[in-house]
Amino acid sequence: MEDYQTIRAQLVALRDELEQRLQQITSTIRHADEPPEKDFAEQVTERESDEVLDALGGAAREKLSKIKRAIKRIDESKYGECIVCGKPIARERLEALPYSDMCIICAEKASQTR
Repeated sequence: MEDYQTIRAQLVALRDELEQRLQQITSTIRHADEPPEKDFAEQVTERESDEVLDALGGAAREKLSKIKRAIKRIDESKYGECIVCGKPIARERLEALPYSDMCIICAEKASQTR
């Protein structure tokens, strides 16, 4: 079993950054720092901005979930194994995409079926 502590530290830092970003997005969408806009045109603009932020938040939540699963796999000594075929995931792939849970072959197959 390889020592993935450097990658784990990167994942933890990325997790913390994403959690902070999600808090900011949530606060902005809730307009916690300001009263609702009275002008209808401004309300429409705010709504559009909120929709964009919500989409960004969704993507961040999905990535955050992958990061948390990767940290758990490291802690359980299962990191670096493809969850589909069980073969090792290339070190280069893990360095480029540290929350990857599939080898490149299985990931490509999965993306083709979507």
